[in-house]
Amino acid sequence: MNVNFDKLEIRNYKPLGEVVFEYLRNAILAGELKPGERLMEVTIADQLGVSRTPVREAIRKLEKESFVIMIPRKGAYVADLTKKDIMEVLEIRKELEGFAAYLAAERMTLSEKESLGKIIEHFNESLLANDKKSMIESDNEFHSLIFEGTKNQRLINIIYDLHDQFQRFRLIYFNEFNNFKEIQASHNRIFDAIIKQDGITARQESESHVESIRSLVNKWIAD
Repeated sequence: MNVNFDKLEIRNYKPLGEVVFEYLRNAILAGELKPGERLMEVTIADQLGVSRTPVREAIRKLEKESFVIMIPRKGAYVADLTKKDIMEVLEIRKELEGFAAYLAAERMTLSEKESLGKIIEHFNESLLANDKKSMIESDNEFHSLIFEGTKNQRLINIIYDLHDQFQRFRLIYFNEFNNFKEIQASHNRIFDAIIKQDGITARQESESHVESIRSLVNKWIAD
C-alpha cells in the first residue's frame, strides 16, 4: 500500500472503528486507494495512529459494503467495479436522473437554479484547465443539486443510498474517457430545460446524457 494517511483527528463520539471506516471509504471513493490495492492492517493502524482493532473492524465493514474483497491467505484488497456493476449503475442512473430532472424542472427555486448555473461555470473553468478532479467534483455537485431540487425526500434517500456506487463509477469514467466537452454540452441542455421549467425536455436530456455514457462504456467493455 503506497498511500500515506494523516493521523486521525477524533472530533466526535463515533466509535473509532466507524471513524476509520469512513476515512478508508472516502480514500477509496477519492481514488487514493485504488482497485486491487492491498490493505495492510499494521500499516494503516500505524499511519492513522490507532490500534489494529478499529482497522480490522473497518475492513470488515468495507467488505460487507463491497468496497473490499478478502482473499484467503492473502488479505484484504480494494474491490474493483466489475463490468456488470458498471452497467447496472448506469441503468439505475438513467431512470433516477431522468425522473429527478423532470421534478427539478418544476420545483427548483430561483436560488437553486442560480447555484446550478455557477456549478456549470465551474465545470467549464475546470475543463479549460484540464482539471479532472475539479470536473468530477462539479459533475457530482451538478447532479446532487438536481436531486435536492426534486423536493422528494424518498427519491433523494434512494439516490443517496447509491451515492457511493455512483461516485466510484464517476471516478473510473473520468479517468478512462475524454468526452468532457460532450458532458459539458449535455449539462447545458439539461440546465436550459430546467430554467425553462420544461420537465419533459429535462427528463429526455438527462436520460440521453446517461444513455450516451452507457453506449460509450458498452463499447469500451466490448473492446
